Formats: sequence, C-alpha cells, structure tokens
Amino acid sequence: MAGSVPTRLKLLALSYYIYYRVARPAQAQTLVRQIQAELKTRYSVVGRLVRKRDDASTWMEIYEGVRDAAAFEHYLALSVQAAHFENVLEPGSARHMECFED
Repeated sequence: MAGSVPTRLKLLALSYYIYYRVARPAQAQTLVRQIQAELKTRYSVVGRLVRKRDDASTWMEIYEGVRDAAAFEHYLALSVQAAHFENVLEPGSARHMECFED
C-alpha cells in the first residue's frame, strides 16, 4: 500500500498560478504569449493570462492540467530566463509561483 501513494500523487493534475507586477505591459504580453506558445507545444498545457481587475500592472499566468511538475517547472524557468522576463517587471518585483493539486 505504501508504494501506491507516490504513484497516485504523481498522477494528480497540477495547476500553477504565477503572479507579478509589470512595468512594460506591451512587451510583457508579447513575452508571455511566446512562453505560453512554447509550453503548449512542448507539454500540451494551455496557459491563460489575466490581469487584476483594479490594478492593471498586476498580472497572473495560469497553467492547469500539468502532469509532470519537474519537467514543466524546469522548462518554464528556462523559457522565462531566455526571454529576459525580468526586464518587463516593475523594479523590485519578482514572479511568484504557487502550485495546487486537484
């Protein structure tokens, strides 16, 4: 029985919520769309981009149905780094990632 728990946990779908504040919205949107297109091609994970209702500089990327957390997180980090995403963030801001399981 103990061996079945890790297998079961590995099969759970994960949802990622990544939020941050942008200083350059047009450039940020272009970069996010590029990153999301790569993730869709590579992992078949469709990302969404939303903006806080009362604060247009606070954005959130949402990725649902992720099955391989390690691979997804690794490739997402590489994509963000390659895009130099830090250049579109508000000074002192950073990307914050939260992960939830179904």
